[in-house]
Amino acid sequence: MKKLYFYFDVVSPYAYLASTRITEIAEKYGCELQSEPVLLAGILQTHGQKGPAEIPSKRSHLIKDILRCAAEMDVPLVGPPTHPFNPLLALRSVLAVTENTERNKLAAALLMAVWGLGKDVADPKVILDVIQGLGMNGAEILERAQSDNVKMALRKNTEQAIAKGVFGVPTFVIDEELFWGNDRLDFLSDYLSGSDPLDKQKVQNILSRPSSAERTAKR
Repeated sequence: MKKLYFYFDVVSPYAYLASTRITEIAEKYGCELQSEPVLLAGILQTHGQKGPAEIPSKRSHLIKDILRCAAEMDVPLVGPPTHPFNPLLALRSVLAVTENTERNKLAAALLMAVWGLGKDVADPKVILDVIQGLGMNGAEILERAQSDNVKMALRKNTEQAIAKGVFGVPTFVIDEELFWGNDRLDFLSDYLSGSDPLDKQKVQNILSRPSSAERTAKR
């Protein structure tokens, strides 16, 4: 069974939208879904980028866009009381769950809590309620989430994602093939079904062309 890696941060509304479909896609094509929390701020910093919410015009567009997407997908969208917010404890809580199926459920539940229900997951009590609502030991998971080992694990997860080429969330990786964004789930489905139209030779041909700066330097 192939592993389908779902890189996400609860701060991302698009990760929430993707989470409402990705389990069904993984099951349809016989993949083992593996939810991997990463710190989006760390990824953006590595690539010298700002988050969408830090750019006023982009933030306005983002809110309109996610509301349209949610309506089209027929999923609830309320949004958190503040945005952006500190996602660290929520992300670490997911990593503190070692069993894969339970981790996937907690990842989806926390994303739903933030974006679908408007909860503040920067509040440990909210996270505790979400975990216990899944029938898991909330106190134990929260205690593990605050350990040095889990804190280091989140840093490593983020670093490993960057090493794989991840530059934003949500990102899906399978067979070293990367799909970025909720709006690329159909392309992921095409890949998993064996009907991906991508011509890899054309990709290499285009990537091998010099940039304008390189051409100027050769003159």
